[in-house]
Amino acid sequence: MENQLTHPSAFIGPADINTIRNNAAQAEQSGLLTDEQLDIIYREGWFKLLVPNQYSGKQITLPDLVRLQEAISYTDGSTGWVVTLCSGAGWFGGFINAELSQQLFADRKVCLAGSGAVGGTAEKVDNGYIVNGFWKYASGIHHATHITANCAVTQNGKAVLGDDGEQLVLPFILDKKDVTTIPAWKYIGMVATGSDAFEIKDLKVEPDRAFKIAPAAAVVDAPLYRYPFLQLAEATLAVNLSGIAIHFIDLCAAVFADRMNHPRLTASQKIILIEALALANKEMEALRIPFFEAVDVSWDDIGQHNMITNANLAEVSSTSRKLAITAREIVDRLYPLCGLVAAGSDTEINRAWRDLHTASQHTLLTFPA
Repeated sequence: MENQLTHPSAFIGPADINTIRNNAAQAEQSGLLTDEQLDIIYREGWFKLLVPNQYSGKQITLPDLVRLQEAISYTDGSTGWVVTLCSGAGWFGGFINAELSQQLFADRKVCLAGSGAVGGTAEKVDNGYIVNGFWKYASGIHHATHITANCAVTQNGKAVLGDDGEQLVLPFILDKKDVTTIPAWKYIGMVATGSDAFEIKDLKVEPDRAFKIAPAAAVVDAPLYRYPFLQLAEATLAVNLSGIAIHFIDLCAAVFADRMNHPRLTASQKIILIEALALANKEMEALRIPFFEAVDVSWDDIGQHNMITNANLAEVSSTSRKLAITAREIVDRLYPLCGLVAAGSDTEINRAWRDLHTASQHTLLTFPA
């Protein structure tokens, strides 16, 4: 296990960090990751981090995953977000029909994008379903080979109920060619994620394109696919925010050093900058310690005992949300101390600020657990 307090930069080679960051402005301008950024993702297999080994995936452990994803988001917010969402969809490989998965994940550049929202319907017909719907956001859709979409299942136009008596909702995996992408991402940050909308009309799909996400429904017997989806999502999204926040704090060090040379800055104001930066680093460290400990303990539970206690799951949720929420608050305390450079839309520090405030709007990260 890696030292939980290791700086994120230790998990990615400096050459790759430089390449990703040097392409960040161009990626933002074009609204999608560049070929140079994608080359690193494909070479390192980042879209396959959670794909089962038997389908040429990495099947990474959760403790290693959150540390790596924090590092990628530290490198660049949009790159980290696309990797997190698309590799997260690769986790579905543990639940999709084995024969279909073998075909899907054989591609070195396989990338699953999609939406967790219930944006459509799947009408049950003979030998499959007819899918219709519209989904607002799908990060990484422009790089995707396949799309995942949650649908309310119907039959003869009426809702099909699940075992719990509620509307049955199933995720489907679809070929990118069968999906219409619609420009829709008009937000201040995460611009290079290309998180556009998509639409599906009267698409007939085979029964094996539907699957269930639950430990009992896993077709691959491994701890990764027995881990609860909610805490997996909370933890992986939280480190996107902590990674971006650490990047912002590191950038503040250079900005503050430059401000120290300003002739009008008083001695007391210089002390404020020094103390604010030191406090930010100390607080981030204090947030990351319990978060990584909670993730590590929960992973040990699932690996050693085939189950996670409710208390340990609650700790993952609590520390994930606290990490995400407090990381944003720390950045917001530093922001006004940076001067106008932090408000310049073409600066690296401003992009980090915008990415953080856009990613933090995710519903899983908004409220304390």
